[in-house]
Amino acid sequence: MDVTAEVVGEGTETLSLADDATYADVCRATGYSPHEVTVLVDGTPVPEDAPCEAAEVTVLRLIKGG
Repeated sequence: MDVTAEVVGEGTETLSLADDATYADVCRATGYSPHEVTVLVDGTPVPEDAPCEAAEVTVLRLIKGG
C-alpha cells in the first residue's frame, strides 16, 4: 500500500508499506521511532499499533526540553 506522509517541517513523501502495516511502521518508514513522533489522520492522533488505513497522514515530531 502507498501512504502519503507529510512530515511537518520536512516535506511530503510517498511511502510503500506492507498491506498489514501499522502506524508505527509509518513512523519508521519516515526515519523516526514511534517514540519521537505521533501520526495524525485528519488532524487526530492515531494509536501506533493500529492498522494503517489512511492514504494520507501527517507525522508530527514531538518536542522535548525545558
